[in-house]
Amino acid sequence: MTKIALCVEYVGTNYCGWQRQLECDSVQAQVEKALSSIAVHEVGVRCAGRTDTGVHAIGQVIHFETPVTRPNKAWIRGVNTKLPDDIRIRWAKEIDEDFNARFSAIARQYRYVIYNRNVNSAVLNGRVTWDPYDIDVALMNEAAQKLLGENDYSSFRASGCQANHAVREVQSISVVRKGNMIFIDIQANSFLHHMVRNIAGTLLQIGKKHKPVEWIVELLLAKDRTLAAPTAPAHGLYFVNAIYPDKFNIPLVPLDEVLWQ
Repeated sequence: MTKIALCVEYVGTNYCGWQRQLECDSVQAQVEKALSSIAVHEVGVRCAGRTDTGVHAIGQVIHFETPVTRPNKAWIRGVNTKLPDDIRIRWAKEIDEDFNARFSAIARQYRYVIYNRNVNSAVLNGRVTWDPYDIDVALMNEAAQKLLGENDYSSFRASGCQANHAVREVQSISVVRKGNMIFIDIQANSFLHHMVRNIAGTLLQIGKKHKPVEWIVELLLAKDRTLAAPTAPAHGLYFVNAIYPDKFNIPLVPLDEVLWQ
């Protein structure tokens, strides 16, 4: 058996998330169907990080095993001919037997995109979160830095989160403005369910001066999801990269590919 790693890019608007589900279409179902067609056997894949309904990805990493031999271009161009236009394989490579798309990852990187203009964008509809109000990005970034390090992020986890505990390590976070775009970039060893969207919603409250910068510290200490801001919409969130040990030689997607920074 050969193990193959792939990078998948997708717009999540038309899917009920990454994970295969019985009642609706998913990115995983489309990818497995396309791979099975090229491999001429049923293929099951594992991903670096499951995304929710409406969430997008630029650098989702997956792996699967196959007894057949195909050139990498078959796993890229061939599979892409079988996929809908809003899902694409970016690269493919044979990978070490001990590689696991999920468990080998040492960090993951997300970007949350806010379109800050008095009128929403027709072109970017469904790809960004629109907010027409005055937003102080400097206050958002100041508050974001207080999330760095290893903390209990219970105040930023979904009520239905199934993780055994809420301790995670946020390795980097920044909030910057590029014209009408506001980018929240965050990297952590792993994430809780809705963690990025809950952080984005909270930072927006601070950026609009509804809450002070110190509020985010109070939320961390409180460990109570009911005290934080509402969850930010799914369509502003992008899974950018899964980061792996150097030995696997997994390429990273440049951040500037997420809505052309």
